[in-house]
Amino acid sequence: MKTLTPTFESFQEFYIEFVAPLKNNNPEYIRLDGQTTGSTRGAAAYFKYRGNKWKVDADTQIDKLKIAFELLQRGEDPFLIKPTQNNTGECLIIKEQPLRNKKFYVYKIV
Repeated sequence: MKTLTPTFESFQEFYIEFVAPLKNNNPEYIRLDGQTTGSTRGAAAYFKYRGNKWKVDADTQIDKLKIAFELLQRGEDPFLIKPTQNNTGECLIIKEQPLRNKKFYVYKIV
């Protein structure tokens, strides 16, 4: 039986219900997939933001998600929407972070 990838109604819900428990249960995890290297383009989860569905790749670093969550907790919108490097879609970047956020992989689902 295939496990369905969860979809959350907001980034806050995604972080509280998915990321925080994952990190609490696995404090050694650096990335959502528990790996330390390599590319995992598969989705860990999805969340909704500004009327669109966004895919969070499994190789996204948990600390990057925490930065975005802390901005949200301060009442700030943590994201900017930018075109992907190959201009085939859109991705989210974290405000106050470099334009191409290494280790933060969130893409708009069309």
